[in-house]
Amino acid sequence: MRRCAERSIPRRLRATGFGLLLAGLLLAVMLGSALADAGPNSVSNAKPPALDERSALRAGDAAVGTRVPDYTLLDRQGRPVRLSSYRGKPLLVSFIYTGCFQVCPMSTRALHEAVKGLDKLLAPNQFNVISIGFNQPFDSPAAMRAFAAQHGIDYANWEFLSPPQAIVETLTRDFGFSYGATPAGFDHVLGITLVDAQGRIHTQVYGERMNAQRIGEPLRQLLTEGALPPRLQLSDVIERVRILCTVYDPETGEYRYDYALIFEIVGGLLFFLSVAVYFGVEWRNRRRARQAHAGTPRIAGELSR
Repeated sequence: MRRCAERSIPRRLRATGFGLLLAGLLLAVMLGSALADAGPNSVSNAKPPALDERSALRAGDAAVGTRVPDYTLLDRQGRPVRLSSYRGKPLLVSFIYTGCFQVCPMSTRALHEAVKGLDKLLAPNQFNVISIGFNQPFDSPAAMRAFAAQHGIDYANWEFLSPPQAIVETLTRDFGFSYGATPAGFDHVLGITLVDAQGRIHTQVYGERMNAQRIGEPLRQLLTEGALPPRLQLSDVIERVRILCTVYDPETGEYRYDYALIFEIVGGLLFFLSVAVYFGVEWRNRRRARQAHAGTPRIAGELSR
């Protein structure tokens, strides 16, 4: 009897544990059904919708051709900077947020490499670059200064700007830049906006992998197809010819001089110069001959007297 009693106790415990397990599973199923039927306020639907790519691209393209208003932002030292101060030269504009740990640093470094690849095509004094922090108030001048230093960007023609929080929405809309908050940060358009010397948006260059060619070709177009200055100087002509004599080298990711094209241009100039000299000499000789012929009768008449 004792032995049977000792065996019956663990059997009851096992039965009780099995019942608790079944009850727990049933409760979990009931909770799952309740969350699924909770509607739009449920946890499963709490994630905000992702940025619509087509709408973002349409917004960017719609901004092309419009003039950017004269907003005032702060540079890395907290000093006010008006966007109109960049007029007179092409301007590359990128939007970033300093709390990004992957995409913004990667795209900024790619833009940095692209700008370095323009050294043969353009001098730093021929264009400007600005990066604007749109996550305010967190993208402060101090945060933008730290971001630039962290990625080793130290160009005299590249500034990092912080807009007032009140104008971020209209500023980004005027540039055609779209973004949306997510639990991990922001979804936003990757690319740069190219603004011409008059402050109008010339084109949008999309993509996270920028290179010198993608931004160099529209810059070349702006600088070579634009109107010539009212007081044209020889240096302006030489600079345009120099820009035209550069080509992009995909192996190095930089622009280089196309010496074959340079020789063709020099050869063509020498040919036209030699032709001009030839016709100039011919014109001078014929003029002297006409003058000599016109003076001969007069001298003969004077001798007959």
